[in-house]
Amino acid sequence: MTRLLLAIGLAVVAAARSIAAQAPAAQTPASCDAIGDVQFVCGQSGPEDLVVVPGAQWVVASAYGGRGGVLLIRVKDRVSTLAYPGPAPRERHDTKTYSACPGPPDAAFKAKFQTHGLYLQEGRNSVHRLYVVVHGGREAVEVFELDARPQTPTLTWIGCAVAPDPIGLNSVRALPDGGFIATNFLPRNQQMATLQKGAVNGELWEWHPGSGWQKVPGSEASGANGLEMSEDGRTLYVAAWGSQSFFRLSRGGASPERQEVPLGFRVDNIRWSRDGSILAAGQGGSAPNFTTRVVKIDPATLRITQVIDRPAVGPFSAGTVAVEVGSDYWVGSFRGDRIAVFTGK
Repeated sequence: MTRLLLAIGLAVVAAARSIAAQAPAAQTPASCDAIGDVQFVCGQSGPEDLVVVPGAQWVVASAYGGRGGVLLIRVKDRVSTLAYPGPAPRERHDTKTYSACPGPPDAAFKAKFQTHGLYLQEGRNSVHRLYVVVHGGREAVEVFELDARPQTPTLTWIGCAVAPDPIGLNSVRALPDGGFIATNFLPRNQQMATLQKGAVNGELWEWHPGSGWQKVPGSEASGANGLEMSEDGRTLYVAAWGSQSFFRLSRGGASPERQEVPLGFRVDNIRWSRDGSILAAGQGGSAPNFTTRVVKIDPATLRITQVIDRPAVGPFSAGTVAVEVGSDYWVGSFRGDRIAVFTGK
């Protein structure tokens, strides 16, 4: 998924919060026409992370640039709607689950609601829970109810968990009890240069209602970024952006087991694929000529299969997430005004 200003505009995925200030919201948007075999979903503002709503008629996009917010994209015509905050944001504080949350974002926070990592927890009767990493007014995971029953789904803010200093959040993964696990990508008291050299600088944190935040044993990493979990909750899968690697970590035991493999690119967000593999997206190359890389990782063997390896396509580059929408891959980026759509094979 920003208190640093990087002069060279490093495609720091998700974490270079300074780059969000450089997002091209004030520039004249480029054409949204397809370029070769790549189509686009425009009208975005640094769509760093994406999740598909059950039923695959809608996609949720974060907004890492501009004024931020949470966007809903209708798949059939690729039209985007600002779901939060907007002119009349819906808010209903769940004070039982999120008792330590100070309340809904205030006006100043809403004015620059910089959104980063996303996770959608499927619920009953088309009412789901959306977890959103947000920077700006506070460093927190903000939680929403996503009601997909109306013609256009609605978002209602229901609570938050504010991260203790100096945690710098990136990705989030929900847990069954209303809690979640989040990655500490770049602590707020650290410099990006150290991370770029592969230094171990952060870890995973687990939050539960009532008990708050605790470190996940054995999760120390260089730029802990994308995060997923096995269905039984016993295994975590983590993208390490700084070390350009991916690791599998046992959860819940006294002595965590960990296996790590190199990927050879700045791996960012990860998502489960329909075939049971893990889709890992990130950036290859170096500034300013970042490529977009997407691979599939077998969760059992950690075998890697190439899916996408592309240089910049017009104004799109530096992919940060890939999700399956029908037979296509929708790929987001921490910068720019668009999502790239690559035809699946």
